[in-house]
Amino acid sequence: MEKENNDVEKKIIGVLDKIRPYLENDGGNVLFNRYENGVVYVTLIGACSDCPMADDTLSEGIELALTSEIPEVIKVVNEGIE
Repeated sequence: MEKENNDVEKKIIGVLDKIRPYLENDGGNVLFNRYENGVVYVTLIGACSDCPMADDTLSEGIELALTSEIPEVIKVVNEGIE
């Protein structure tokens, strides 16, 4: 199971790296925190952290990209800044 998670995590990071430039263009970014049971936990930072469109960015951008490219991913959760 750990090896499978490591493989999925590498794919997640690859997808996030592909969409990161779009977030950076708007002054934001995304941090990958962890992957557990089909759920990717991220933190939106910079302009994305308090943007009124953050929920749309998460669901229609980040989550859509991850679930489309990685079948193991079923959901993305923004954990925010701790």
